[in-house]
Amino acid sequence: MTDRNRIRPCHGWRGLFCCLLVTLLTTKLAACPFCPGASVPLTEKLSHAHTACLVRWQEAETGTLEKPGHTVYKVLQVVKQSQGTQYQQGSLITVNRYHSGKPGAPFLLTGTHGPNPLWENPTVITPASYSYVMRAPAVQHPTTERLRYFLKFLEHKDTIIANDAFSEFANAPFEDIVPLTPELPREKLHHWLSSKSTPAPRLGLYGLMLGLCGNEDDIDFMEEKISVQAQGLRSGIGGLMSGYLMLTGSEGLEHLELTKFEQKNTTPNELFAAREAVSFMWTYGRGRFRIPPERLRQSMRMLLDRPELADLVIADLTRWQDWSVMNRLVSLYGAKDYEYKAIRKAIIRYLLVASRYSDPSNGGPDAVTAARARKYLEQIRKRDPQLVKRTQQFY
Repeated sequence: MTDRNRIRPCHGWRGLFCCLLVTLLTTKLAACPFCPGASVPLTEKLSHAHTACLVRWQEAETGTLEKPGHTVYKVLQVVKQSQGTQYQQGSLITVNRYHSGKPGAPFLLTGTHGPNPLWENPTVITPASYSYVMRAPAVQHPTTERLRYFLKFLEHKDTIIANDAFSEFANAPFEDIVPLTPELPREKLHHWLSSKSTPAPRLGLYGLMLGLCGNEDDIDFMEEKISVQAQGLRSGIGGLMSGYLMLTGSEGLEHLELTKFEQKNTTPNELFAAREAVSFMWTYGRGRFRIPPERLRQSMRMLLDRPELADLVIADLTRWQDWSVMNRLVSLYGAKDYEYKAIRKAIIRYLLVASRYSDPSNGGPDAVTAARARKYLEQIRKRDPQLVKRTQQFY
């Protein structure tokens, strides 16, 4: 722990749960922003397919320049088929592409269109994973209801099942995960985040989940992991930082600033993850978890001191309508370490947005701010006319 008083959760999980349900944002987060490598879930493949069969690999022949390869499968069970197809148990399906396999190996074969399906690449399947997907709720069901089924299969011993259950969560809007807060396996999440055997792409999701269902006992654990001055890329650390902020509010944000933003030896990867966490809290949690919008802006402004993230930070501050940094941004235009085109374009975009007078009560620039932005924009136009023209053209 830090020397400050112990950080405490902003409230119990019941309060957190109710707060989130009542105050969900109108803009959905399409998928977990900290989940790299999520694939298309099996249920989605089945939903999009017109024909689907459980098959066994029979034989295959590699292709040549003159003759394409092919693979033969034997149907074990017809899951669904489009009108005009007549597959049944024992039917042979020849796919005009070579796919490696062992005789008798099971696959899920899906295809689209009429009586002559356009077959997709076969999906490796096991008896357990086939049973799992056949029992899964259809994609037409409410997302939260579906996730309740997949929740119990996270980190399943069957790799296919574990990967697929993760994909269902990784592709789901975060707000559809929130209602599951009372059911999230807190102790398992803690263990998975600690275990070296947990695949790295899943850590971000588990960090977010622990932020939803965790309690005071989890804060030290999360804080210790976040405080590490890592040199390499830590997959999912942004999700853990976001979960930590959900539990700790503004006090946790202060700790993030002390251990990441203010440390000169913090790597760009760690800074990027911390910036993602602050951005996540703005998109999903601002005004909740004891972090007011202006406090998030203040935190993001600190990252203007790091040129390697400046273009991303300026874009965030533009979206967040933070007009307080206008003078500083203009002073950074073309300055040492800030002369890169991406940074200059980000500053120009900021001024373009600020120059358009809108409703100040909704955060938009007032008339004075808009006039000041137009003045600065003209100054930069004289210095860099082509870049301003191109940026304005594609703005």
